[in-house]
Amino acid sequence: MSRLSTTTDQGRLHNPHAGEMLASEFMEPLHLDVEALAEAIDVAPARLGALIDGVRAVDAELDLRLARYFRMSEGFFLRLQNSYELLEAKRTLNSDLDRIVPRAA
Repeated sequence: MSRLSTTTDQGRLHNPHAGEMLASEFMEPLHLDVEALAEAIDVAPARLGALIDGVRAVDAELDLRLARYFRMSEGFFLRLQNSYELLEAKRTLNSDLDRIVPRAA
């Protein structure tokens, strides 16, 4: 069962950052702290901490390291990041997207 909150703010579902998902769905159940995971995947704890805080995005290198460690498919954490960024962009653009008329085939 997911540990993420599904509460709404202004009628919107929570959009979890990839770092939040990493912390709540992977690290917390395994009782891993930032330092232990950073050491295990050979990255600086500050880099991992920035991801968990939502200040830094997952990049391809970090995805490969995390995917290997947690036995997930390559690209898993990148897809989490991409989903987050797409929804944030959609929310930011809001009605601007509605004004774009799709080109006919």
